[in-house]
Formats: sequence, structure tokens, C-alpha cells
Amino acid sequence: MVRVLALVHLCLWHFDGVFGDEVKSVMEGDTVTLYTDVTELHTHDVIQWMFGVQRPDEIIAEINTEINIKSINERLKNHLQLNPQTGSLIITNITTQHTGLYQLEIIRNTVQNKHFNVTVYARLPVPDISRVSSQCSSSSSSSCCCVLCSVVNVSHDVSVSWYKGKSLLSSISVSDLNIRLSLPLEVEYQDTNTYRCVVNNPITNHTQHLHITHLCHTCAD
Repeated sequence: MVRVLALVHLCLWHFDGVFGDEVKSVMEGDTVTLYTDVTELHTHDVIQWMFGVQRPDEIIAEINTEINIKSINERLKNHLQLNPQTGSLIITNITTQHTGLYQLEIIRNTVQNKHFNVTVYARLPVPDISRVSSQCSSSSSSSCCCVLCSVVNVSHDVSVSWYKGKSLLSSISVSDLNIRLSLPLEVEYQDTNTYRCVVNNPITNHTQHLHITHLCHTCAD
């Protein structure tokens, strides 16, 4: 019986009005607004915001104009605000723990709902380039210098890459959290090409240029 009622409820949602998903990718610490597309709330309007797919019935923020109620989940009150005119949800100082599915239900003359897929990326560290010897190949001549580009405490969807000019030489990526990524590169002591190490995620990047003469000045010794 419960399953049938749930299916009927979903069908009613579809009949009354369903908005497509919106996808948002943001950096940790940003302020993000999820818009209801309502220009002004009227008497008897109800705005409900829910989070996650495991417990979609957990209301994290709500406006009920009929009984003049505006409430925000106690657990999230330091990060959430509601626009009193439109019911839009404002997430301040967003963290990676706020990544997930946000569901909006608008109850007025009809029932409408909207979904937001929000992905929050951690701030990228600046890559560090150092000279190493343990990761050089055994065939390296004395005129070669081995350098290592490293980043620590990186999160998901982060890549580290070496470029020679505009050409990609090598790359490594990670899907885990809070690990160290390192990528070696061998260069000639007298190489005059431009090398750079780039760490990036889908929305931003940091670049560190290799100064061969600074790191490899004793290569020939």
C-alpha cells in the first residue's frame, strides 16, 4: 500500500509540474544560491527544501506563508539562509560535505518540484617542484636531471600534469580523498624548453613553472 501511494505521489508531481535537474560545480568556501524561479511568494505558498537521496523526506529549510513559518534545519543553520521574498536557498561557506542532491517542492495552486545536483570541490594546493634522484631511470646520463611535482591533501577529480610548452607530457589523477600525488620528469641539464606542472580539477587549476637552472645547476657534478 505504501509503495502504491508513493507511486501515486510521484505521478502527481509529474502531472502538476516537474522542472529538470540543474547542475552546479563550485569551490569550497563559495556562496551558492539555488533559485526557486518564484518572483514573489503569496499567501498559502509553501516552499520546502530537502537534501540527499537516502532521506529525501528530511526538510532542511521551509517557508510556509499561510502560518507565517520560516525554519532551517538546526544542523545546517550556520550555512543555510532562505530568501524571504522568493524562497531561494542560499548556502554560505559551502563545504565538500554539502555535495549532493537538493530537492525543492513548491506548493501553491499546484505542486512543482525541482532538483539541483551540487558538487563542491576542495581548494587546490599549489604544486611543489623539487629535484630528486631516486625516481630517475637507471639509464639516465649525468647530463639529466630528475624533478618531481607534488601536491598533498588533494580531493577527488584532481589531476597533476607535466607540460612542455603546450604539449602534454604525462599526467596522473586521483579519485580518493586526502592523498599525495607526485609525478616525476627527466630533463636535460642544458634544456632551454619551457616546462610547467599543472594541478587541476574540473573548475580550476594551479600552475608551477620549472626553473631548470635553479634546480639542476649541479647536475653535471
